[in-house]
Amino acid sequence: MSSLSDILTAAKNIAVALNTAAQTYIKVQGAKRSATMTTTTLVATGQGRLASVSVVVAGSTDAMVYDSSLTTTLTNALAVVDNVQGVSVINMPYNSGLVVVPGTGMTLVVSYSEG
Repeated sequence: MSSLSDILTAAKNIAVALNTAAQTYIKVQGAKRSATMTTTTLVATGQGRLASVSVVVAGSTDAMVYDSSLTTTLTNALAVVDNVQGVSVINMPYNSGLVVVPGTGMTLVVSYSEG
C-alpha cells in the first residue's frame, strides 16, 4: 500500500503536468493581443509564436507579417494575410521579433505569445 507521502507526491506531479500543458496551450493559441493596427507596426521583439491574424477591416491589398525586430528590415516573411475580413490561423514561431504591415486600407489585430 502507498504511503500518504507517495500519494501527495503523485498528486503534485499531476498538478505540475496539467499546469505545463495549460501554459503550452496558451502559448500556441496566443497569450497576448496587439492593439488595432493600420500602419506598419513592431508588435514584439525577441522570440515567440504568431498564433493568428484577425482582419477587422478588409483593404485593397494583402498584409504581410515579418520575423524582424525593425520596421525597416522586412526580408524574412512569416505570412501573407488576405485582404478579406476574418481570422487567419498562422501558428508560426518567430525569432527576432514580429512586424506587421497591413495592406492598404486594412485594419488588423494579431494574437501572439512571447518567449
